[in-house]
Amino acid sequence: MTHQQSLLSQQGRELLGRLAGEHISAQQALRLAQALRGSYPPDLVAAALTQQVLRTAARAKFSRADEMLFTRPGLEQASAELTARHSAARFAGARLVADLCCGIGGNLTALAAGRHVLAVDRDLTSLEYARHNAAVYGAAGGIAVVCADVREIPLTGPRRGGPGGADGVAAAAEAVDGVFVDPARRASGRRLTGGRSDPPLDWCLGLAGYVPSVGIKAAPGIAHELVPAGWEIEFLAVGRSLKEALLWSPALATASRRATVLPGGDTLTASPGPPVPLAAPGGFLLDPNPAVTRAGLVQPLARQLGGWQIDPMIAFLSADRPLRTPFGRALRVLESAPWHEKEFGRRLRALGIGAVDIRRRGLAGDVEQIRRRLGLRGAGSATIVITRMNGRPWGLICTEVDTGPFDPPSATQAR
Repeated sequence: MTHQQSLLSQQGRELLGRLAGEHISAQQALRLAQALRGSYPPDLVAAALTQQVLRTAARAKFSRADEMLFTRPGLEQASAELTARHSAARFAGARLVADLCCGIGGNLTALAAGRHVLAVDRDLTSLEYARHNAAVYGAAGGIAVVCADVREIPLTGPRRGGPGGADGVAAAAEAVDGVFVDPARRASGRRLTGGRSDPPLDWCLGLAGYVPSVGIKAAPGIAHELVPAGWEIEFLAVGRSLKEALLWSPALATASRRATVLPGGDTLTASPGPPVPLAAPGGFLLDPNPAVTRAGLVQPLARQLGGWQIDPMIAFLSADRPLRTPFGRALRVLESAPWHEKEFGRRLRALGIGAVDIRRRGLAGDVEQIRRRLGLRGAGSATIVITRMNGRPWGLICTEVDTGPFDPPSATQAR
């Protein structure tokens, strides 16, 4: 039994119960370790303290983090409770889903709600933690677990025997209604580069040849050209934070490209239409959600809102009225002019702006160095957009539409 697995013992559970709810700093961990070693084995104390640190970090992802168990790489890769529920909804009609590379069970807890799930992972500790975490959410009753490389075991796992590899997958096709796979994007603690994963993306995509309903979790930086025709690529954001990409096989796809923003679940899909106009910035600017930009849906969003682009290669949209949408951040344009750092610094100081959120897109430059060189002072705040307009370096001074401290009668626009 490893130190991590010992946390599932009666003594381990007792120790974790004593630490439950604690927010442990490095100094506190040292003092607690010294105090607890008189009652528990030192290795168990170290594992429990590490676990409590992970639980504290996991609160941002899971509402029941203080009852769950984590490995550090498992927590880093795990889908959050909110995004896992969104993914599981695609398998609404499935009776038995295989969760391949299940890790510590971020997706498993959602997939197992109301259906049977076969959970497969080659790391025994992760698999045991996944089963524990599913129980925390009251979803462990329909779960069967298999500790193996997903490429070497039939999807039926413990339900009936059979060969591994492609033959095993084919034999299981009649039993499994859907497959969700979250391939590892780290190896030996290091992030795999170049879009690589374990198992490789090609293997994951090939699962659709055996089980039609397949979902694949991918890194949000995945190249669109890696996704075959007929598949859907969905970019998922929570608020303005881009979290993951999801690839849906033709049996589950309802669009070619999709951007979804949680917690509201608002979704935007690719749609044909006329080219979006190009024009100088108007009185308002829209900074699209990163899910929209990664999905290549800036033009469909512009058509939906009746806005225009200020540069064909830049995602910012503009209009003469506020563009209110869950798919972007609306800004009021106070001033718009060719970008000259010193001129903008003088104007910002004249406006009494001391704090700025700098959004640079399409131009090189270190944001923190620009902030220092502007030499700002004052109580006001604003958003500085440094970008391009028809290929020219361009700058805009903006405020939030609803909460901005300034409300001038009209924007000054040097077009």
